[in-house]
Formats: sequence, structure tokens, C-alpha cells
Amino acid sequence: MPSGSEVRAEFTDPAQNLAFDEALLREVPAGPVVWLWRNPVCVVVGRGQRIAREVRVDDCARDGVPVLRRASGGGTVFHDPGNLNVTLVLPGPATRPLEMLGLVMSAAVEKLGLPARIGDRGIFVGDAKLCGFAVFRTKDVLLAHSTLLVDTDAARVGAYLTGPPPDPKPLDSHRSKVASLADHGVRLPLIEVEDTVRAAAAGLLGPLPPREPTAGELKRQRALLWSRYEYPDWHAEGRQRS
Repeated sequence: MPSGSEVRAEFTDPAQNLAFDEALLREVPAGPVVWLWRNPVCVVVGRGQRIAREVRVDDCARDGVPVLRRASGGGTVFHDPGNLNVTLVLPGPATRPLEMLGLVMSAAVEKLGLPARIGDRGIFVGDAKLCGFAVFRTKDVLLAHSTLLVDTDAARVGAYLTGPPPDPKPLDSHRSKVASLADHGVRLPLIEVEDTVRAAAAGLLGPLPPREPTAGELKRQRALLWSRYEYPDWHAEGRQRS
């Protein structure tokens, strides 16, 4: 496998983060790419989900919490600065798309001193979800990403997401009890958590030297902002601008 890298990029706007996340896939890297990032407070729904079924829309509007849509599948997630996002982009076909992401994140959680269990769409410690997973792939590239609750308040997560609907549909989120690293007694500076994830990824994928975003990735990000992530219909209904 060609050598990989860790891209170091920080954006303050959640739309920019989601656009850059997809841009890493669209640029078809030759080797593995890892990106660690965080969003301000927002709610992010999966590609095909219906906001009304997933989100307490009135509560989000009251509190100024934006609701956005990402390109990958999976369930709805509450983001804030205490929730670390880990993006893994792997070139080539993937018959088991979540396998490497699960290995990386479970290794990181175990390095942090907790017993990790890979369960339905995420990693659990005991009966509480610590990491959620989602994937998006083309015929040439896989993007798999995870959330890692560092010190997000579990009660706040539930404040903006709906409960299980009475008429479950295939694309509905699978609601689980959640607990952060802090809830499990792991209270570390964010940089130490990030370095633990970096070490776990490098242990499985080989060296991942840091680099700046490429010109192609930033150009692709701008194009995706125009067609999707700065277009209200994308977030509301999943329709992109043509």
C-alpha cells in the first residue's frame, strides 16, 4: 500500500468541515489519509435521513443549533468541541468498509485504558456508545469516519435528537445510551486524546506524516460548498445545486 499521511486542517464552520471531509474522498488519494477535526455545536444527519424524524427542530431553532447533512450514511450525531471526529480515507475497493476504522478506534480506546467492544455501528464501553461510525464509498475510495465523545455532555446529546419513532424505518438512527471518555473517568487534554488516535492509526496503517491540505483538496472543498454544503436544500432534503 502506498504511504499515507495525516492532513492537518482546521475550519471553524461546520459546512466547511463537512465539505473538506468529502473532498478528501473525491480527490482519490494514493495512500491512506487520516484527518482529526471538531465542529462547533450543531446536529449532523446522515445522507438519506429525514430531519423531522431525527431532530428536535424547534429546540435547535430556539437555541441556534444548526442542522446539517453529510454525504455518508449512518445516524444523526450531535457535534460540539468535546466530540472528536476521525476521518479515514482508504484507496481501493473495500469488502468490509468499517473493519479498519473499527480496528483503529478500538485500539485508541484501549490505549486510553478502556475495554472497547465493537458493536452495532460503533464502539461501546459497557452498555454505552463511545464512538459512532459512518461510511461513504465510491468504486475507487472508501471514506469511513467516527465520532469519539471526549467530554461532551450526554444529556445535551439527547436534548436535540428525537427518541425512537413508533414506526421505525430503515434509515432511522439506532438510538443508544452514550457516555464520553470523561464519563468513564478518562479526563485528558484533547491533544493527548488526538495523539492516542494518531498512534493507533499509525500502528495499523504505517507512518502518517502530517501535511497541509493540497491545492486540489481545497479546490474540491470550494466546489462542494457551492453544490452541497452552502446550499440550504442539501441540508433540508439532500438535493444538491446543479
